[in-house]
Amino acid sequence: MYRLLVVIEKADENYSAYSPDLPGCVAGSTRKEVEQNMYEAIVLHVKGLIEDDTPVPVSQAFSEYLVIGEQVTA
Repeated sequence: MYRLLVVIEKADENYSAYSPDLPGCVAGSTRKEVEQNMYEAIVLHVKGLIEDDTPVPVSQAFSEYLVIGEQVTA
């Protein structure tokens, strides 16, 4: 089992997704479809790494929201 961060961003007319731990592994689609498309892209990517006897990266990426409040002035 692998646990990998996926970043989903709003693009012009759709959404795009990528995993910082798997360079080049990307997907794009509607908001409803992008998670499934990215899941499938990661499965194929990881299978390819395994077939090529290349180690699957251990996730180093993480995500955090920062709350910015009263310190911000115009």
